[in-house]
Amino acid sequence: MGKIKIVVVDDSPFSISIITEILTEKGFEVIGNASSLQETIEVVESKRPDLVTMDMTMPGTDGLECTRAIHKIDPNIKVIIVSSMMDDEIVTEARENKVSGYVQKPVQPDEIATAIQRAMVDEKLFDDLEEIYFNVFKEVFSDNMNRIVKEAPAFEKEVTANGTQESRGISIVVGIIGKYCGSMIVDLSYETAEAMTKCALKREMKNTEESLAMMGEFANIISGNACSLLNRKNSVFGFRVAPPTIFHGTSLNVSRTILDAKSIVAQTIFGEISLNVGFKRGANEWM
Repeated sequence: MGKIKIVVVDDSPFSISIITEILTEKGFEVIGNASSLQETIEVVESKRPDLVTMDMTMPGTDGLECTRAIHKIDPNIKVIIVSSMMDDEIVTEARENKVSGYVQKPVQPDEIATAIQRAMVDEKLFDDLEEIYFNVFKEVFSDNMNRIVKEAPAFEKEVTANGTQESRGISIVVGIIGKYCGSMIVDLSYETAEAMTKCALKREMKNTEESLAMMGEFANIISGNACSLLNRKNSVFGFRVAPPTIFHGTSLNVSRTILDAKSIVAQTIFGEISLNVGFKRGANEWM
């Protein structure tokens, strides 16, 4: 892909100047600007940009009306809102109007550049992610097993795992958001969790809750470390993790909603631990 061609829409000449300067310094090509709905339609029709940065508030119109007008001309043109206002209601409306990103003023150069790259990235990025993510999670899993309980796990053959699988007793689920949405599931038995907790604490457990808390933090560390490594490989991923959710009990089934998730069983001195990780193509989170 050559230089990304951008039109800047804002009712403030000062903002247009600042945003244009930032985008130019970041290597983008600003090919036009507009300050009203009609000007936006005219410049988009004539210039056919790859992306438009869009102010949210303008006299007689707003950024969402302008966005809808742009997508009538060409639905493939990406729009990123650049506005001083930012709250949950506005963000929700922006999503509903197929906005590809949202940056709050005053504009930070790295933030807007990353938002543009995320909006413009093609399917190759997901293919790149698929090639590397599971090895990253496996390496982080092994490293932290070694750090926390001085154990080097032996992995069985990697498989594709979908649908529902019977749990060993404890399942820790961590949601992942970013350019693509995903999840990580760590599944193990009560006995394995208790043995790992005793080893990590170097004492007997006080109760079952202590081992559940320990395994929750273990899953949190794995997912957080792995996502940080993926972000360092490509900042466009922008991955963040949600707090772990712990399910446990007898006759527990684990539902894998991520398509084509990868799963592997780690054999350890404490017992089996299943690691399942997957990302969903096209499901992106731009906030």
